[in-house]
Amino acid sequence: MISFDGDMLERFFKLNENHATVRTEFMAGLATFLTMAYIVVVQPAVLSGKMSGQPTGMDFGAVMTATCLSAALATAIMALYARYPIAQAPGMGENFFFVFSAIPAAAAAGFHNAWQVALGAVFISGLLFLVLSLLGVREMIFNAVTPSLKYAAAAGIGLFIAFIGLQNAGVIVKDPGTAVKLNAHLGSPDLLVFFAALLLTAVLEARRTRGAILWGIAAATVLAAAFKAALPLLPPALAASPQVAGSMLATRFQFARGVVASPPPLGPTWLQLDCVHALAPAMLPFIAVFLFMLTFDAIGTLIGVCEQAGFMVDNKLPRAKQAMISDAVGTVAGAALGTSTVTSFIESAAGVEQGGRTGLTGLVVAALFLLALFFSPLVVMMGSYPPLTAPALVIVGAMMMRNAAKIEWHDPAASIPAFLTMIGIPLSYSIADGLALGIIADPLVRLCAGRGREIGWLTGLLAVLLLAYFICIRGRMP
Repeated sequence: MISFDGDMLERFFKLNENHATVRTEFMAGLATFLTMAYIVVVQPAVLSGKMSGQPTGMDFGAVMTATCLSAALATAIMALYARYPIAQAPGMGENFFFVFSAIPAAAAAGFHNAWQVALGAVFISGLLFLVLSLLGVREMIFNAVTPSLKYAAAAGIGLFIAFIGLQNAGVIVKDPGTAVKLNAHLGSPDLLVFFAALLLTAVLEARRTRGAILWGIAAATVLAAAFKAALPLLPPALAASPQVAGSMLATRFQFARGVVASPPPLGPTWLQLDCVHALAPAMLPFIAVFLFMLTFDAIGTLIGVCEQAGFMVDNKLPRAKQAMISDAVGTVAGAALGTSTVTSFIESAAGVEQGGRTGLTGLVVAALFLLALFFSPLVVMMGSYPPLTAPALVIVGAMMMRNAAKIEWHDPAASIPAFLTMIGIPLSYSIADGLALGIIADPLVRLCAGRGREIGWLTGLLAVLLLAYFICIRGRMP
């Protein structure tokens, strides 16, 4: 029997060389998992249609199992093959595109098995993605992105993470007049939990306390549980007020009904994909969109997390090809299991901020995804109440903004496209679209400024292809 002792882990992951320890890597993996554990609950809710109230025909439990298995597989490949602390799971954005665009398009094309056809489209995009990775095309694209755009992507992802955290906590809410605004109910239980945990985490970070993010999540959980227990004791008038009765704490947070549960069966979605009808002319644009989102989401996340961790060497990422194969394999396997596109998660930055520097962090995340199948009551309890992990996202976002200082602000040809990327990621609510905006703008500005010699052939080609893609494919889609 093989014993995974400290020496074996040191030799394989080179912990000392990466200034890491087994304890640090474990804590980093736990931090990453906790900040992305919501996907275990959200993904099946989205794909089954329970979140939107429009059933798609996909089984909630089967999608949950498929989500955990595909996330564990892809993250383990990243951990063992590329040895980076980057976690993978079915991506947000891609899942909504799957439900609200791909499935309706398949139904409109006359396919009665619409969600199976949509899964086929995801599977084919994953195969194309894998081919691009094996041929080194994705690595070439990664290296073609200029240093300033890389730094801007990292900073933009930081803004994006923080924005998601503020939205998840309910601090920032939708507004028909201004798109978003500050929540007026700053005394609601949700916001009290969020701000208390945010303050504690920020203070612990300032004091260089190990595990600051985890301590913040733990404190938020305890405080939320205390508030939930106290709700029945509140005066009726206060309990019925909008900021209490309408809070996520009152409507969504539930104490776990047990600890251990059997994993839901995978059968309803296992190998249910329909690749033949996915190749119908009506579905080809959706395959192209899935491929675009997967390519640039993955590249953008790799850039952001790896810049934050200090892995970049001369504007290149060692073992980039290996890193880019994991999400391709994860997407192919995920479609076969019964879930949408698998990609690198920006929440991996939480583990990096906790000191995670090797694939051991990813192995911990992969193991926790598998354990989540047996401890689903606890995962559902934490994952269904976003204010628990929202402070961690805001703190990590603040840390990632350091990269903005490295942008060549003295050179408008570099800084303006970088700025467009940095603000484009959170405002478009898409890493892929924000990064594409900068890739298009950078050579265009240089060319018009008479500095065409600075444009690499692949950079120029990418700009032309992306512009054509947005006009000819994305611009014509419903």
